[in-house]
Amino acid sequence: MTRVSSYRARGWLLRNPHMQSIFSSTAFRKNAGNRALLKTGAETSEHVIDAGNGVRLLGFYSENKTRPSRGLVLLLHGWEGSSDSSYMCHTAARLLRAGFNVFRLNFRDHGDTHHLNEDLFHSCRLEEVVNAAREIEKKFPAPVFMAAGYSLGGNFALRLALAAPDAGINLKHAVAICPAVDPSGVMRQLEIGMPLYHWYFLKKWRGSLLKKRALFPQKHSFDDGVLKKDMRSLTQWMVERHTDKADEEDYFDGYSVAHGRLAKLQVPVSVLAAADDPVIPIEAFNDLQLPSHSLLEIAEHGGHCGFIEGATMRGYAERWVVQRLALALQNGAIAS
Repeated sequence: MTRVSSYRARGWLLRNPHMQSIFSSTAFRKNAGNRALLKTGAETSEHVIDAGNGVRLLGFYSENKTRPSRGLVLLLHGWEGSSDSSYMCHTAARLLRAGFNVFRLNFRDHGDTHHLNEDLFHSCRLEEVVNAAREIEKKFPAPVFMAAGYSLGGNFALRLALAAPDAGINLKHAVAICPAVDPSGVMRQLEIGMPLYHWYFLKKWRGSLLKKRALFPQKHSFDDGVLKKDMRSLTQWMVERHTDKADEEDYFDGYSVAHGRLAKLQVPVSVLAAADDPVIPIEAFNDLQLPSHSLLEIAEHGGHCGFIEGATMRGYAERWVVQRLALALQNGAIAS
């Protein structure tokens, strides 16, 4: 099912996709998210999760012990984001206020976790995220287990929903905000779109690689020339040395959920996209094939993981995550 979103950007400034995308990651919004999380009164604890094959992933579990839990929600961040990203904290705060417990998971090499694993992160490492989800579900029992993710985390959430039944994970519902549906298309958009996004993601990735080289110099002995490559060339370098994929297009295909790849989903999902997203091309959503129990909602505005509602910097997206997961509990996860 596809429907037009009820979200409306207030004023000309928030109808600009670049302003939406930039506002979503400002220090003001991040600080507001941290304050909102603290105000919930939830207790938060740090946990290193065994993700199988020696892989360790760090995350943060939050619960309010003064009331029964409605369920546990696994939150997944975007590429070069972390468990402390503004959208993660705002979403966690809203979920906690709605009666859910939350686990904010860091992907390998995200946040302050580069030391935990010797090998590099790449987006085809689905198995360790699935293993981590299964471990989290067991470690923190709750009435139901659900997931939500942003950008690349939305892509992982959708792939987790596909993998959950065979992996023995009792996932009730998954929500994806501006997910990277067609990674090849995302790369092309970064190359032809506003240079700010290519610069931003490349800068953060280079910083991550520098940390990895400093921690494991024997394993990662690449020279500074590697770090001077553009996004596509650096991706090709990474694919050749750190994956079993033939080239970057084979790699992109390895984590794509485009076209009919979600058609056989057993776990219902809800997807929110913005028609003006400057990072994730809307064309990929037009071809998305979802089963009848799932929902795709498209907003005219919102930018990339923005959907800012006003001067408070609160977002429609985190409110929508809570609404969709609460609805899944009420009606058996049927789209409406």
